[in-house]
Amino acid sequence: MIHAVIDTNVLVSALLSKSDTSIIRQLISCILEGKIITLYHSDIITEYQEVLSRDKFRFAPELVEAMISIIKEHGIDSERIPYDAIMPDEDDRIFYEVTLSKEDAYLVTGNQKHFPKTPVVVTPAEMLAIIEGSR
Repeated sequence: MIHAVIDTNVLVSALLSKSDTSIIRQLISCILEGKIITLYHSDIITEYQEVLSRDKFRFAPELVEAMISIIKEHGIDSERIPYDAIMPDEDDRIFYEVTLSKEDAYLVTGNQKHFPKTPVVVTPAEMLAIIEGSR
């Protein structure tokens, strides 16, 4: 079982993707199949709702709710472990702090430069490779 925090940009990419076989859609399938147990916090859910509901994306409200439901139904409501160092983007602090709540958890993001490297911060493609290697 692999635990991972999913950054908002990954969900945006999944909803924008037109291909069912894209890496990002495969990652969502791994969540649905139980290969990834998502870690989340109410602050992360709030960000998901705010970002995915932005007019510029034009995502249907039902689609946004379905994506958030996937995260919650296949995940664990987790705590934040305070991280005192400065982060390149303070809005990303919540994702990093929730990742710290579970030993060996991953943070899956398209913006690796926004985070320290420990715990393991990976791209969606790297996460899929990790899942394939764990079989």
